[in-house]
Amino acid sequence: QVQLVESGGGLVQAGDSLRLSCAASGRTIRNYVMGWFRQTPGKERKFVAGINRTGGSTFYEDSVKGRFTISRDNAKNTVYLQMNSLKPEDTAVYYCATDFSRNGNIRVDTYLYDYWGQGTQVTVSS
Repeated sequence: QVQLVESGGGLVQAGDSLRLSCAASGRTIRNYVMGWFRQTPGKERKFVAGINRTGGSTFYEDSVKGRFTISRDNAKNTVYLQMNSLKPEDTAVYYCATDFSRNGNIRVDTYLYDYWGQGTQVTVSS
């Protein structure tokens, strides 16, 4: 099993930046596609960004393109989400997750992801 722990969330103002971290233990994450998702109360958890096993390919949800950057350090067993130019609509609980994607493609559906962290709250005030 893989245990994931997110950190780095907090309360910021619009336009500020945050860097989320997702530290994995139990297994190496180098065999997994990694994703970041977010969820607001009463709504479904949604894909935000994904990164392939080597870090050579990334994919983003349209609303965060150009503002968020996903990266990974397999040696540290950690995935990051750099969030710049934050907006109030980015307010959510952010989760990281693993996907043992056979072909290594980045997938956006939550049900395809195997292990999840407990989430970290990001709140952006206007």
